[in-house]
Amino acid sequence: MTCSVEDVRLSLPHIELAAHLFGPQEGQPVIALHGWLDNANSFARLAPKLEGLRILALDMAGHGHSDHRPPGAGYGLPDYAHDVLQVAQQMGWETFSLLGHSLGAIVSVIVAGSLPDRVNRLALIDGLIPPLGEPESAAERMGAALQAQLTQSSKRKPVYADMNRAVEARMKGAVAVSREAAELLAQRGLMPVPGGYTWRSDSRLTLASPIRLTRSQALSFVNGVRCPAQLIVAEDGILAQNKTLLDSVAFDVTVLPGGHHLHLNDDAGASSVADCFNRFFAVS
Repeated sequence: MTCSVEDVRLSLPHIELAAHLFGPQEGQPVIALHGWLDNANSFARLAPKLEGLRILALDMAGHGHSDHRPPGAGYGLPDYAHDVLQVAQQMGWETFSLLGHSLGAIVSVIVAGSLPDRVNRLALIDGLIPPLGEPESAAERMGAALQAQLTQSSKRKPVYADMNRAVEARMKGAVAVSREAAELLAQRGLMPVPGGYTWRSDSRLTLASPIRLTRSQALSFVNGVRCPAQLIVAEDGILAQNKTLLDSVAFDVTVLPGGHHLHLNDDAGASSVADCFNRFFAVS
C-alpha cells in the first residue's frame, strides 16, 4: 500500500506530539484521533481514501512517537481534549472537524460537546462515550487507582525477541486485530531495547481511571454536540450490542460489517468506512 503522507512534530506549550499529515493543503481541516494503545498508523488505510480533507492523524500523548506526559501527570480525557485544542491552535485552525476511533471517538465527542462552535463535523468509528461509573463506587475506585499508581513504577514492559512476536501479541490483544493491522501499528509502536523490542507507549496508559463519568454526565457531552455527526458502528465491535445507547443518540448511525478496527483490519473495511465518510464530508 502506498500513499502520500508527511511526518510532522508539533511542539505544544506542554508536550511535543508526533503526527501524520494527509491530503491537500486546501482540504477541510480534520484532526484524527486513534484508539487506546494504538497510534497514527490506525488511519494508514483509511486516510488516503478520504477525499478533499487535510487530515492530521495524531500519535496521542503517550502513544507512538509522541512524548509521554511528565512524572505525576496522567492521561485523563480532559488532558486529551486540551491537547486537541492546542494542536488546532498550532495548525492555525480556528474551526476543524474530528475523526475518532474508539478512545479517539470519545475524546472527539468531549471536545465537540464542550466547545460546539469549534467543531465543524464529527466522524466517529466504534466509539462514543467512556466506560461509566456509579456515584456510590467513586471512593472505592479512587482508592484502587491511587494504589495502582503507587506500584506502577516497579512494573516492566514485556520484551519480545523479534518484531514478529510483538505483532502476534498485538493480534491477540484486549481487542484482536488482523495481522496486517498489527504490523501497521507495530511499525510506529515498537522500539528496540536490549533483548529485542518493546512498545513505545507509556505504561501508565494501562492504569484504570480514578474517576468515571455517570451515564447522565457522559450523555451531556453527546447532547452538547451541535455539528453534523456520523457514527459508524462495527457489526462485531464494541458498540453494536448497546442498542439502548445507540437508540438514545441523535447522530447518523451506520452499521458496517467488521470488528472494532474495521477501518484498519483490511482494505475492504477501510473502503466501506471511507465510502460512508466521503458522503458525510461532501454534504455542504
